[in-house]
Amino acid sequence: MEKDKNFAILIDGDNIPSKYIKEMMEEIAKYGNPTIKRIYGDWTKPQLSKWKKILLENAITPMQQYSYTTGKNATDSAMIIDAMDILYSEKVDGFCIASSDSDFTKLATRIRETGLTVIGIGEKKTPEPFIVACDRFIYLEILHSQDKEEEANKQQKIKKNIDTISPNVIRLITQSVNDLADEEGWAFLGDVGSLIQKKRPNFDSRNYGFEKLTPLIKSTGKFEIDQRDSGKGRYKLIYIRHMN
Repeated sequence: MEKDKNFAILIDGDNIPSKYIKEMMEEIAKYGNPTIKRIYGDWTKPQLSKWKKILLENAITPMQQYSYTTGKNATDSAMIIDAMDILYSEKVDGFCIASSDSDFTKLATRIRETGLTVIGIGEKKTPEPFIVACDRFIYLEILHSQDKEEEANKQQKIKKNIDTISPNVIRLITQSVNDLADEEGWAFLGDVGSLIQKKRPNFDSRNYGFEKLTPLIKSTGKFEIDQRDSGKGRYKLIYIRHMN
């Protein structure tokens, strides 16, 4: 994704814990320029008061939405209406929808139908329909850095949030390599990563304890790695193929 793309960031304040915001904003900056940053909730509620400092630090605009009826999520409706207004204004190239709520599945699908990018961010409890409706889905748990007072339990917490590289994951990588392989079985890793992302939007090497895809693939012991000269100095092109 191009970093000069403009993104609208819409945050479900009733659904996203405030402790994740700093890391979330840093993550979004990798994909584009957040030109619109809004968070939705009923700011008359005491439990949302802790957001005040965080919003000021990150220049996020709070959008007031009163809870008119008990049991109905007015925040979701407000986010969806605003998203459609922004979509039709044609001022952005993509959206980041921060929520673990499946109510935004149709919104993500509708935005993608126009050709715009949709990045979803939420906790691991997020329902599958919303995840697959996005171009990419990022779990908040892998973004959250540990506070100093939590350092003693850091390794235990990291292990708790790391997923196992299952046979299904290896199968996904293998099939993607085969889909792109040349006659000798080699596939460019960059293309493999992009194809995996299209097949499974929530795939992220950090879910398995690796910062990048290359070390994750190496750890499986099932793929050959070939670094080739790109003709641009130290920059290398990485190709992989499945070991028979």
